This record gives sequence, structure tokens and C-alpha cells, in this order.
Amino acid sequence: MITLSHFLILGAILFCISMAGIFINRKNVIILLMAIELMLLAVNINFVAFSYYLNDLSGQIFVFFILTVAAAEAAIGLAILIVLFRNKRTINVDSLDSLKG
Repeated sequence: MITLSHFLILGAILFCISMAGIFINRKNVIILLMAIELMLLAVNINFVAFSYYLNDLSGQIFVFFILTVAAAEAAIGLAILIVLFRNKRTINVDSLDSLKG
């Protein structure tokens, strides 16, 4: 039987992996965006687990809103990344420090 603690441990492991991805790799923008998405998914696992074990649907409804925002963030982030790559010819975070076009 899978208990609530199993889901919480899984969410904590995913969250720690995403934090490590952000702190270890600060050079590639694509990996940073993937780490942020993994962080949101870890939070969503916790919302769904608590919603299921408390017999309340509000957590699952809130997950749909988070997934909508995450999809919009991924689409806009990748569009900005494509524009930056066309202009600068790199996706290295260190070389994207100027705001002047």
C-alpha cells in the first residue's frame, strides 16, 4: 500500500534534484527551464497526494491551474530562448548579461 509519506518523499526527491540542477548548472538556459518545470511537478505531486488523502478536490483543481501556467511559461521561455539564440548565437547564461539589443 502506498501511503502519503511515499508521495511526499518522491516530491521531496524531485524538488531536491531540481534545486541541484539549478545550482550545479548555471550555464545552460534549457536545463534551467527544465529544472524549474521539474520543481513545479514536484509541488504538483504533493498537491495531488494531499488532495487524495484528505478527500478534497481543491488540490487537484489547483494543479490544473499550475499546469496551465507551467505550459505558458515553457512556451514563452522557449520563444525567448529562440530569439536570444538568433541574436547572440549562444544559450550560455554568462553571455546573456546585456540588455542592449
